[in-house]
Amino acid sequence: MATRTTWVVVADEALARIFEIAGNDKDLVDVETLTFASGRADGADLRRDAYGRRAGSGTLSGSYPTASAGEDELHREAELFARRVADWLLEKKRTNRYEALKIAAAPRFLGLLRKVLDAQVSETVVEELDKDLVNLDRRELTQRLGSLRPPLPPG
Repeated sequence: MATRTTWVVVADEALARIFEIAGNDKDLVDVETLTFASGRADGADLRRDAYGRRAGSGTLSGSYPTASAGEDELHREAELFARRVADWLLEKKRTNRYEALKIAAAPRFLGLLRKVLDAQVSETVVEELDKDLVNLDRRELTQRLGSLRPPLPPG
């Protein structure tokens, strides 16, 4: 029986690692790594000017900040990276590089990614895991994700 080419995307807000499932009981094979430098920053640069734009002053009058412009900017950066990953996956889908997709992503990033995946890509998703596994090596990923056998084609 033929198997489908299956990719595994392991991602967070700054790094997306794409692997191919090589076969039964084999480690994942690297396909691509996408990075987003500002997503890896601790946010200090993005938050630096946020303090001047916060609501309230935090003084003894009992007024406290209610929103951080820096956090909003970090969220926008994560959304941009999700869009970049989604666009890349669509491009590769259109060139028939994979037929099935498994995604393991940090919960917040998984939500962002779901929102921006094109329908062509979404229909290839056969499994999702809302876990941040991006820092594991290939062997650990293979073990952590359990049986990574490529799904059989339909029919």
